[in-house]
Amino acid sequence: MTLHSPTDPATAIDDSFGMRRFGRMNWIGLWTLYKKEVQRYLKVAFQTVIAPIITTLLYLTVFLVAFSGADRQSEMAGQIIPYAAFLPPGLIMMAILNNAFQNASSSLIIGKVQGSVVDVLMPPLSPLELTIAFVAGAATRGLMVGIVTALTIAGFMALSGTPTQVAHFGAIVYFSVMASLLLGAVGAIAGMWADKFDQLALFTNLIITPLTFLSGTFYSVNKPGLPGWVAAVSDWNPLFYLIDGFRYGFIGVSDAPVLRGAVVALILTVLLCAVTYLLFRRGYKLKA
Repeated sequence: MTLHSPTDPATAIDDSFGMRRFGRMNWIGLWTLYKKEVQRYLKVAFQTVIAPIITTLLYLTVFLVAFSGADRQSEMAGQIIPYAAFLPPGLIMMAILNNAFQNASSSLIIGKVQGSVVDVLMPPLSPLELTIAFVAGAATRGLMVGIVTALTIAGFMALSGTPTQVAHFGAIVYFSVMASLLLGAVGAIAGMWADKFDQLALFTNLIITPLTFLSGTFYSVNKPGLPGWVAAVSDWNPLFYLIDGFRYGFIGVSDAPVLRGAVVALILTVLLCAVTYLLFRRGYKLKA
């Protein structure tokens, strides 16, 4: 056997053969995983994009018909807001939240159940790159569904003689992005925690759905006559601030200070993305 010095060209060639060096970020791997997450739900677009729009339109129709006549309004910050203007932003945000959560959680739980999660863990992807890919993929689905739903509702309302107005476009963009990233991180955490679909359904039914329905989606939390505990729960409900700030972008009125909601959304998004990163770094319930 011939020994070579570290400077021997032959040794340098043998040592580097088959190796691929990356910088601080494996951009090719990150983009590939992100694209995989996006293409995964685009292949079943009728289920992941069209179905939420149909559900949202059904909610919109039922609630607008139910709250007809004199009750077709909501009071916010001492102002009377037509219910036809109050309801759509809440429904759009609910679609964003649900779809961002479902994308990350379903991707991880399917990979764990089918045993294909190893295809994600084996490539040279760091925990940070895994976090970015899964959360960004979930956020893309949430924003995509939100945009298509908003355009559909705008057309629906225009045909009914109630055109949709925008008061603060920046607030709409900020809170929709924060909501999709936040629930994308929550979905990734839930997907890692759950060992089977029943556990994921439990997480959805006991945490996500109650928080969504008690966040002012269908009513103002400061509406006279509501039980006092509704407002108390809303103060600690992060989804309330997301929906309230998003609605402010459309109608220019909010139940809570918009700046407070923006800060709460930013802090929770950063915190939960950090938790997602730490769980990926640990390989929580992903590595045998």
